[in-house]
Amino acid sequence: MGGLIVVGVDGSSSGDAAVVQAAREAQRRRARLRVVYALSWPVRPMYAPLDPSPFNRLAHDAAQRARRAAPDVEVAAAVMLGDAVSVLTAESRAADLVVVGGRGTGGFVGMLLGSTAVSLAAHGECPVMVVREEPNDTGPIVLAVDGSPQGERAVEFAFEEASSRRSEIRAVHAWLPDHAPPGTGAESAERLLAQAVAGRGERYPDVTVRQEVLSGETREVLIEASRNAQLMVAGARGRGGFSGMLLGSVSQALLHHAHCPVAVVRGRA
Repeated sequence: MGGLIVVGVDGSSSGDAAVVQAAREAQRRRARLRVVYALSWPVRPMYAPLDPSPFNRLAHDAAQRARRAAPDVEVAAAVMLGDAVSVLTAESRAADLVVVGGRGTGGFVGMLLGSTAVSLAAHGECPVMVVREEPNDTGPIVLAVDGSPQGERAVEFAFEEASSRRSEIRAVHAWLPDHAPPGTGAESAERLLAQAVAGRGERYPDVTVRQEVLSGETREVLIEASRNAQLMVAGARGRGGFSGMLLGSVSQALLHHAHCPVAVVRGRA
């Protein structure tokens, strides 16, 4: 454990929830927390210079919120010039985790989930966690397993989170019998799931794993599984994704519709 957690803020209720979640993450990991406000500063002469005081105050207030949520965490605040995606992508190069709200005021994550949250999940160089409202710290961590090489990092991240939160993992693999290759049955899906989570018992002896193969369309299965979860963990792109896609359709669906915070793991876990 240790390192750096970065949280993006914009003054919205969703951003405030992200600050609380990020502070708790930093406390669990014994990490530092960096609160960042991204400011797209007008540069054309027709604009009068902006007073940075309100933005500095917003970042300061968010840092104070983080300190109240996790008094032992070292917290720093910064206002950075640039658009939100560029600023947070740059921040992700030195971070262990970036946390953002799912809906913002328009200044940071946009009026709807899509622009910044999805772009950051696709391009960030560390795992990205998207939070919509005050997080619930009860329930399991749901791990979406697809058996892809890209999913290995998501598995590792889920085990780290479960260990630090002292929670169990509900590892879920969605299986559609009508679309399975001829001659394969549910046992093939069960074997894929078991192989994906195998070999971590020695490093994480305190983590209990429940393995579930559920019949149904992947997005629907995982969204339903998120109802009683404290966190959903998924890889950025599964084995069915197009080679040029940095963020798969399942990950995007979870970011939009999951009932709990979602961690998308593309970069290092």
